Amino acid sequence: MSHIPSAPSLPRIAFASFIGTAIEFYDFYIYAMAAALVIGQVFFPTSDPSAQSLNALLTFGLAFIARPLGALFFGHFGDRIGRKSTLAASLLVMGTSTFLIGLLPGYDVLGLWAPVLLCVLRFGQGIGLGGEWAGAALLATEYAPEGKRSWYGMFPQLGPSVGFLLATLTFLALSLGLTEAEFIQWGWRVPFIISAALVLVGLYVRFKLAETPAFAKAQSAHHLHRWPLKTLLLQHGRAIVLGALAMSVCYHLFYTATVFCLSYGTQVLHIARPVFLGMLCVAVLGMTLATPLAAWWADRAGRRPVLLVGQLLALVLGFALAPMLGSGQLLWITLFLFLALFLMGVAFAPMGAFLPDQFPVAVRYSGAGLAYQLGGILGASFAPAIAQFLVQQGGLTWVGWYMSVMAAISAWAVWQVKPQKIAHD
Repeated sequence: MSHIPSAPSLPRIAFASFIGTAIEFYDFYIYAMAAALVIGQVFFPTSDPSAQSLNALLTFGLAFIARPLGALFFGHFGDRIGRKSTLAASLLVMGTSTFLIGLLPGYDVLGLWAPVLLCVLRFGQGIGLGGEWAGAALLATEYAPEGKRSWYGMFPQLGPSVGFLLATLTFLALSLGLTEAEFIQWGWRVPFIISAALVLVGLYVRFKLAETPAFAKAQSAHHLHRWPLKTLLLQHGRAIVLGALAMSVCYHLFYTATVFCLSYGTQVLHIARPVFLGMLCVAVLGMTLATPLAAWWADRAGRRPVLLVGQLLALVLGFALAPMLGSGQLLWITLFLFLALFLMGVAFAPMGAFLPDQFPVAVRYSGAGLAYQLGGILGASFAPAIAQFLVQQGGLTWVGWYMSVMAAISAWAVWQVKPQKIAHD
């Protein structure tokens, strides 16, 4: 019989679940910003500026296609051999892909091979990140005390806002310290290269952990499946679909505010890059503030009510996108960005416990991860590119309607999930 390890301290567990997602989302966001600012010029220079932007945003979306595959691949091993080693492997795949993007020569050196290799590495980023979130969420919630699953499930959800802030500050510093030519030639590569050091820190923290008690208990009782995916798809298909739809507006809010708005603000409204990046640094504080507040509230009021409030307010915010962003006024634009990311935090924080709650231990890594990553495809993969297309066809009003529709779909999905009390494993 396997030995069930004694639990490490809860602060250590919280930090370990937070640090990995912070690093991985830092890696993911530096690509998002590079796609909005420079990827088109470096890897697609033969096209006109609007086509460059569209091509860059399409490579951004490619990783979201890879993420469910990563969720399935790492989820299989997370449900078969454990959370700890699977989490370390996903971080290594993500970090290696990011580092190599920073070293990849552009179109002027490799020609067509440059965008091809970029897409391959971007796909690798998606595979790695696909395996990260579910493991981090389970690490937190499967150790959490009774009645505090939302609170401990919040720590992986803090990672994205901190990772985004680090990414934004890095690009802001480079934009202030380099000329435009220097930034395009080599400056944008710096955040990708230095990510290697962050990955080493994350790996060290992950390897110091023990396996979660819930998984160790299931393993010792031989309650695991040889092929978790088969059981997941046959018995939990409805939970996957509803979880993905519930999750989609979180990503939609975030990437509309950070990628589409950054591209639109700098290229159409002609707001200086350092200024807009500074506005995003202010705005992401809204997500950082909302995340612990929503988690605290969810442990008291329930996860469904908190999710519904955030999603319905996001529906309303969609109608404000055109007048606020289209005003061209820095104050109104910053307020819109702040509100979008604040509501993203409200709808995102309870997901750390809400999605794992829908699946039993033996398929939880696969199920929560797949639902989460499919939500990313629906809500964000090509959302910036779709928004770019919509603004060209019907203006910012169409982009706002797009946000409201996504919020309505997510609210419907949460409403369809039956209230349930999940026993603490």
